[in-house]
Amino acid sequence: MKKFNIRKVLDGLTAASSSSSAAAQPGTPRENDAVQETLQSEHFQLCKTVRHGFPYQPSSMAFDPVQKILAVGTQTGALRLFGRAGVECYCQHESGAAVIQLQFLINEGALVSALADDSIHLWNLRQKIPAILHSLKFSRERITYCHLPFQSKWLYIGTERGNIHIVNVESFTLSGYVIMWNKAIELSTKTHPGPVVHISDNPMDEGKLLIGFECGVVVLWDLKSKKADYRYNYDEAIHSVAWHHEGKQFVCSHSDGTLTTWNVRAPAKPAQIITPHGKQPKDGKKPEPCKPILKVEYKTTRAGDPFMVLSGGLSYDTVGRRACLTVMHGKSTAVLEMDYPIVDFLTLCETPYPNDFQEPYAVVVLLEKDLVVIDLGQIGYPIFENPYPLTIHESPVTCCEYFADCPAELIPALYSVGSRQKRQGYSKKEWPISGGNWGQGTQSYPEIIITGHADGSIKFWDASALMLQVLYKLKTAKVFERARGKEEKPSTDIVEEDPFAIQTLSWCPESRMLCVAGVSAHVIVYRFSKQEITTEVVQLLEVRMQCEFSDVDSPDPGGEQTPTLLTPGASSSPQETELPTQPSTGSNSSDGPRDNIPCLQVRSSPLKQSPGYQVELVIQLVWVSGEPPQQITSLAINSSYGLVVFGNSNGLAVVDYLQKTLLLNMGTSELYSPSDPYQRQPRSPRKARQPSGALCDSNDGSNASEDRCKSPTSGSTSPCNSDDERKQKFIEKVKFKSRRFSKTVANDFDAKDNSFTRSRSSSVTSIERESREAISSFHFCESFPRKTDSLLSPCLLVGTTQGSVMMVALSLPPGGDQRLQQPVGISSCGKQLIRLKGGILTMALLDSTGTLLPPSYEPWYDPNASDEEKEKSRRRRPASPPSSQEGQDSQFAVLCSEKQAKVVAMPSQTRVYKHNITETSFVLRADVVQMGGANCIACFCANGHIMTLSLPSLRPLLDVNYLPLTDMRIARTFCFSNLGQALYLTSPTEIQRITYSQETCDNLQEMLSELFTPVETPEAPNRGFFKGLFGGGAQSLDREDLFGETAAGKASRSLAQHIPGPGSMEGMKGAASGVVGELARARIALDERGQKLGELEERTAAMMASAESFSKHAHDMMLKYKDKKWYQL
Repeated sequence: MKKFNIRKVLDGLTAASSSSSAAAQPGTPRENDAVQETLQSEHFQLCKTVRHGFPYQPSSMAFDPVQKILAVGTQTGALRLFGRAGVECYCQHESGAAVIQLQFLINEGALVSALADDSIHLWNLRQKIPAILHSLKFSRERITYCHLPFQSKWLYIGTERGNIHIVNVESFTLSGYVIMWNKAIELSTKTHPGPVVHISDNPMDEGKLLIGFECGVVVLWDLKSKKADYRYNYDEAIHSVAWHHEGKQFVCSHSDGTLTTWNVRAPAKPAQIITPHGKQPKDGKKPEPCKPILKVEYKTTRAGDPFMVLSGGLSYDTVGRRACLTVMHGKSTAVLEMDYPIVDFLTLCETPYPNDFQEPYAVVVLLEKDLVVIDLGQIGYPIFENPYPLTIHESPVTCCEYFADCPAELIPALYSVGSRQKRQGYSKKEWPISGGNWGQGTQSYPEIIITGHADGSIKFWDASALMLQVLYKLKTAKVFERARGKEEKPSTDIVEEDPFAIQTLSWCPESRMLCVAGVSAHVIVYRFSKQEITTEVVQLLEVRMQCEFSDVDSPDPGGEQTPTLLTPGASSSPQETELPTQPSTGSNSSDGPRDNIPCLQVRSSPLKQSPGYQVELVIQLVWVSGEPPQQITSLAINSSYGLVVFGNSNGLAVVDYLQKTLLLNMGTSELYSPSDPYQRQPRSPRKARQPSGALCDSNDGSNASEDRCKSPTSGSTSPCNSDDERKQKFIEKVKFKSRRFSKTVANDFDAKDNSFTRSRSSSVTSIERESREAISSFHFCESFPRKTDSLLSPCLLVGTTQGSVMMVALSLPPGGDQRLQQPVGISSCGKQLIRLKGGILTMALLDSTGTLLPPSYEPWYDPNASDEEKEKSRRRRPASPPSSQEGQDSQFAVLCSEKQAKVVAMPSQTRVYKHNITETSFVLRADVVQMGGANCIACFCANGHIMTLSLPSLRPLLDVNYLPLTDMRIARTFCFSNLGQALYLTSPTEIQRITYSQETCDNLQEMLSELFTPVETPEAPNRGFFKGLFGGGAQSLDREDLFGETAAGKASRSLAQHIPGPGSMEGMKGAASGVVGELARARIALDERGQKLGELEERTAAMMASAESFSKHAHDMMLKYKDKKWYQL
């Protein structure tokens, strides 16, 4: 443990970058006042932990029926593997090319992936973090289809040219055996058959390979004789082929919506042609063509009719109809509508053997934005309840907060109210994807993630132990009236779509108070209750916040009237700025400007509120003289004081949510006293005349409001032309420091088309607006408002986008009934506390020993419980720390901006430490976090660096170039939490969790789940006596004799290049995942050895029984003929 003296602040800074600087000020605490810092650089390491959510832009899927593991590939080269609830894994192909097909080596703990860049890869799933063992990159042909027969090591690869190559999966080398397209089709055929779209072997004869070409030709190829046995011709393009398990029939799906069934030995014409969704004409003509059937699966059952499952094939007159999955079973046809387009589907069957009755029990349907599993065993085909956290993107995420190590009782409380929200009608069976095992993690602290969404919903997630499970969903839009049609849409809306989108939120885990701000300049305060109530009238407070300038030009003739400016003395008479609870005073006539009108209308009918979060108060900013209210940029709530504070580019407002009154409504400039040397009056760079009531913008009001306040998910009218231009413009925006990206919903990155667009959610559209000082951060605390104070009192720290930090003193009445009757006093201290470069991002207080002083809070109590219960659970605020003695500082204020961090001694307001975090970039998110029993500042920079600084001395402890900022989603959702945890939205549908703790990195292997578990492969189907006698069973084939180097020779070297993975099969076995991997392998070896020993024992027992039987018969014969003469025999 190293001691750091407050005076010797340059100690230990040799490792700091050249941009870092530290300085001590005179008047700091005495030399014997030392703060012991326990955090060192070796306590920090950065690594990814887990990824949650739906795989973004899925493209393919595979299932291991023995291991019960599902694999999903994406268009960006990602692989997501799913087992039982809580067993998930993410890995990535380096090239980033789309995954076009996946094939499991069933029950082998391996997976083959085929990519759009014509490469195939073998993944080892027997280790916790899967790795590529081999890769093969084709250079002359494009891969279109792959097929790996069950329990075979030879992989068939079809290409765009119509050829089929064969790869040995063990060595990842090409066989010299090639099926050329011109030998497969008839010599008389003049045209190329097109790419290979299907390959499969006959379930009953491995020596016969069925090859489907796009043009409509299907060939049954004899592997031994190297010639085609049969050719099946149809004049419509083929999309997929499926066998009957007996190998006598197969079904093809076609581009005209037809299904053709062929008997293997009758290639002349199909045995049956059906159009599942076609209208049958009465005169016997062909039915009208339908959309292509993209995939068909044909699955048999022992007891009843076979299942035929298909996607697509709807008639063309069903325009606008959603994608459907069709299940044909006997004479019944069920059409199941899906919420999104179907990417792929798989029928899950009881057996992995293709030559046995399949006994299908479920269908996994991969949609563009969802994963659905249908139960085939129940009437009506209900879906299974999905245990994975795949609904993060149900509505686009607009903000995110992460709380590690929160109160233990919170998760059960949220789960109990959230469990009542679950849908009914799910299948009663267990989730069928049930493979893998959970990790043996030692982390046991509760973690909660809160996501705010574009539709106004808020989701609480249990994120403990590297898992994710939704606990509770709150719909904030219920508070407001909804427009029934387009013509009824309120004209006061300042967003074109998603007017309820969540912009920022403030949550107190101890008191369970929640405060949210939305894009329509509204704030809602919620209390948590376990009892249902009906609120007759929703409490509403309207606030008029407007911009004030000292150099406003005189209004034009006939212009609007000059508004009265609000005075900073509002705390003594809150009635001056409070408006009536009913929004009936506004004028919205066609001939006059909108004024005193909120953007949304609070519902007037009674509101039934379920157990969970219930509305306490709605605060709305109103239009001012034809200009819409500015969006809220910062927000804080304190349960101990009963106050909520919010700010925007016009100023700040403090509301007492207990008394439902507005206490303070002050412009940013009024926070500075006139004598303050740092006071900056915003001045307009333009000299155009304008009405004084307008918000400093000479544009037409309607256009300005349209352009100014767009929702986080709305598109843009002027996308940039090229990627380079987009990125250049984006970098310029990132360099511009005056916006606080991490808290405002500045969605420059449009999630829908993955392209950069002009920001439409910002409330600042002109140069003047960008230069205006906005409120960027708040922090409630108990400190010393003035230098001369020696007693602690409640305070509010206010930070602005131009780096100023001010302190507002709060005077609270005594508790109990007096708190609800006497007004809260507020007084601005006038002079700013300190100034930093860049906008203020976060603020915190430490005591003289360096321990974090969290804001005081009131313990949670149920607001709807009886008075006795309330009194039991309600306690007084935590006792204040000891007050400062005369002439001695007892607190440190920690302040972090977009450029630098400073530590200020309180109450002397002397700067004791300073660190320049970055010169060339700026910080997007900063949090004061607890780790290893100590505190530090964690920062995420726009240039991709993640840094941590010690407290209070601001020594650099970690600086890693982790992630260059490529889109605004990351900036908007990145957040740090305690105990070395952090997260961000890596795609519109996925949360990436990372850790910056060395301890977590060291324990990560144990904490991660295991995908592969030793399972016995089911027994092969019994051939039966007659089939064994007459040879009617499945015909096996020694593929080694056909495809091996001795028989087939070597393949052309120029055709494909072999790329070894991080370890070959042998190297992997030696180095796979430490002790757990060794144990698993030992267990498998023991199982295999035990199995062999068991077989040997059985054979030995059989031989002994046979010997005994022979001995007995011999003895009986001897006794029978013992006394007989030779002629008596």
